[in-house]
Amino acid sequence: MEYLDFLVELHGNAERQGPGGDEQTRRAVELSGLANKQGLRIADIGCGTGASVLTLAKMLDAEITAVDFLPAFLTELSLRAASNGVSDRITTVEASMDKLEFEPSSFDAIWSEGAIYNIGFEAGVRDWRQYLKPNGILAVSELTWLTETRPQDLERFWNEAYPEVGTASEKLSVLERNGYTPLGYFPLPKECWMENYYHPVRRKLNSMRVKYNDSEVVPKYVEQELQEIRLYEAHSDYVSYGFYIAKKLTD
Repeated sequence: MEYLDFLVELHGNAERQGPGGDEQTRRAVELSGLANKQGLRIADIGCGTGASVLTLAKMLDAEITAVDFLPAFLTELSLRAASNGVSDRITTVEASMDKLEFEPSSFDAIWSEGAIYNIGFEAGVRDWRQYLKPNGILAVSELTWLTETRPQDLERFWNEAYPEVGTASEKLSVLERNGYTPLGYFPLPKECWMENYYHPVRRKLNSMRVKYNDSEVVPKYVEQELQEIRLYEAHSDYVSYGFYIAKKLTD
């Protein structure tokens, strides 16, 4: 089994593919100033199975373009959209987030929860800016250090897994030098990691370990995922996702 196939099986029917929560999506909407606007066009990039897409569709008067490169995730999103009665507001697009083909100035907002790390925070906020209308909104959650110093094992793990991990002040500086005015920031609370993400993931990992007990590679993949969970449980005061909301400056 290739690692990507492993991830699809692990996350394909999950509500979330990373830490987050409906309450936090709603808070970001309030900070964005989008709540009372009409006829919005929004792109949710790296949408997974659509947890944030569904919340946005229920909250806002918006047409939402949901983008992911994994068709299994988009299929699950479409099923959930239908069961929530919001299919008419959502269009799915199978595409890689670094190969988007949108017209410039297409969207009032670009959303991305727990996914921008796939191309890197700075590359994402820089490259996606072209698709925003003047004064358009960028709302992304990004791996963020909560303190200036961290335990060595935690720092080593995340620096290897995602070298762009940084403090909130560093991320806000990235936004400012790439043509945005920050409107708000908040870190995700522990329940967004444990109850909403890691607990379901751990249950699925345990079942996959039994299912693929004869595999040479799956137990290694399982252990990698469990290591991440154990590190967060031990050091949750030092790292989280930060939710960043910013407005595109006019050119």
